[in-house]
Amino acid sequence: MKQVTLIAQKMSCGHCKMAIENAGSALAGVSSISADPESKKVDVSYDESAVDLDTIRKAIEEAGYPTEL
Repeated sequence: MKQVTLIAQKMSCGHCKMAIENAGSALAGVSSISADPESKKVDVSYDESAVDLDTIRKAIEEAGYPTEL
C-alpha cells in the first residue's frame, strides 16, 4: 500500500472535499482518500498494482481540482 499527500489549491469548501473524495474513491485500488479544504491537502492510500498516481490525479482533475505533489 502506498500513501501520498497531494495539494489541491482550488479546494475551498465541503462540496470540493466531497467531489475530490468521490472521484478518488471511485477508482479500483484506492483504499482511502481524505481531503481537507483548510490545508488544501488530499491524503490518498492506494494499491500500486491496481492503480497509479497519474490515474488518481487525472480523476481528481476531471472533477475540477488539479493537484500537485
